[in-house]
Amino acid sequence: MNKTYIIVDTANTFFRARHVIRGDLHDKIGMSIQTVLGSVRKAWKDFKGDHVVFCLEGRSWRKDYYAPYKRQRAEGRATQSPKEQEEDKIFWETFDQFKDYIVNKTNTTVLQHPQLEADDLIAGFIQAHPNDNHVIISTDGDFAQLIAPNVKQYNGVMEVTTTDKGYFDAKGRYVVDKKTSLPKPPPDPSWLLFEKCMRGDTSDNVFSAYPGVREKGTKNKVGLREAFSDRDSKGYSWNNLMLQRWTDHEGDEHRVKEDYERNVVLCDLTAQPANIRTLITETVTTAITADKNIPQVGVRLLKFCAEFDLQKISEQVTSYAEPLNARYVV
Repeated sequence: MNKTYIIVDTANTFFRARHVIRGDLHDKIGMSIQTVLGSVRKAWKDFKGDHVVFCLEGRSWRKDYYAPYKRQRAEGRATQSPKEQEEDKIFWETFDQFKDYIVNKTNTTVLQHPQLEADDLIAGFIQAHPNDNHVIISTDGDFAQLIAPNVKQYNGVMEVTTTDKGYFDAKGRYVVDKKTSLPKPPPDPSWLLFEKCMRGDTSDNVFSAYPGVREKGTKNKVGLREAFSDRDSKGYSWNNLMLQRWTDHEGDEHRVKEDYERNVVLCDLTAQPANIRTLITETVTTAITADKNIPQVGVRLLKFCAEFDLQKISEQVTSYAEPLNARYVV
């Protein structure tokens, strides 16, 4: 019988909630934890979950493969005010406490490796369970590439679910596109991944393979859509685009094909280097064969709630503890 796994992009959900919550530091911390556990509880109930998987970050291998990767984030932290630095420190300390809690006080599977990002582990877990159903809890749009009949994404901050049938709000209604006033069409994973590999990703500091390229071509110039349609046959449109050359602001010449292939390795969650894919497989296998069996999960959750004054969770502890108590069963 197919199972349904609730897979949590843990740091993404925790820290994104922080930035949309109003209030003092105490309120933000409490609501960040509430958002993570509340998202798990809702997804568990709505999609009839069988087991929860928390995925955590390591220092990414991508930083060694491509030096500019996420460099701007470190630069941004360097410009923080003392108050912002202190708040950041407290949030990370809280997140570490939350991590220790899910590792040691729940029966959830926790995936983490020093060289891997949570994205790698989320994709790896799904690839290791191809016949099961998966609900990814994350606000990250990059997971559109994984959407399939058996893979959904739930944004617990915006309360939007993305499926291969479309986008749905908290009440199960289609999300309406403000420009067309029509239901927002479902994502096309193959196109979105191709577009990202061509245009790059400013949030991760991945540079475009072809700056300024048009989505639709002109009479004299091939666009992304034409090349994408030609991707299987690798005919004129594909080669015309890929063999283009351009010069960056430092005077260095680039060929589109080479930069595109670099971006595929960075962005495609099925195209990591062989040694990295081995690490992903080993991390997932080790975690699911650990036979985790923590007793009194509900009681442990109550104690954790008391530390952070999580009154709402304490009042409904049974429903919050249920997904945290479910063990991985082959």
